[in-house]
Amino acid sequence: METAKSSNNFFAGIKDGIPIGLGYLSVSFTFGIMAVNSGLSVWIAVLISMTNLTSAGQFAGIGLISAGASYIEMALAQFVINLRYSLMSLSLTQKTDNSFNILQRLILSFGITDEVFAVASGKAHDISTKYMYGLITVPYLGWAAGTLFGAIAGSILPDSVSSAMNIAIYGMFLAIIIPPAKKARPVLWVTILSVVISLLLHYTPYLNKLSEGFVIIICALTASGFGALFFPVKEATK
Repeated sequence: METAKSSNNFFAGIKDGIPIGLGYLSVSFTFGIMAVNSGLSVWIAVLISMTNLTSAGQFAGIGLISAGASYIEMALAQFVINLRYSLMSLSLTQKTDNSFNILQRLILSFGITDEVFAVASGKAHDISTKYMYGLITVPYLGWAAGTLFGAIAGSILPDSVSSAMNIAIYGMFLAIIIPPAKKARPVLWVTILSVVISLLLHYTPYLNKLSEGFVIIICALTASGFGALFFPVKEATK
């Protein structure tokens, strides 16, 4: 039986991070193609991935950059989209051991993603800094490498092929949304509301003049507020 010590070191983190890193390769490959197709250079696309590590935020950011959004729009949109990472980091502090100090918490919080959080929070024991460094390393490298490969491919492939591959991102989002929406009615209604609001803002006169950044902010805040109000998560009673 695996002990807490043997599953709480750097190499155990590396092992747990390999499936995440492999998954990130395909997603970031699409991001690299989209970034280059949007007019960014290969090295800028890779730099974005190496300094952000947020799939939804980066895809939204590329759209905002292409649309010529202002800095305030981009900042607000990224704040709303990535706010969940702050909540995840706060939650993980309840599972950290005494090897964590303030500096390490700040460094490791950069690598918290949905998948990393799920794996770390699912451990039966407190997690160490060595384990977290290992867990974050492979996903980080996978995300950066996938972006590099996608950006290079986007710069050499014919425009028709690159444009066609952009469709992959919509398939990815559908794959993320549909399974939980089929299982949980709150997810379904929140998703439907977000789509309806987006359509209204797109086709309603005057409202369709809103920039893409503020559309993202309005849809995210309204749909999440609706979900929190009508489908609150019940606290477990002891």
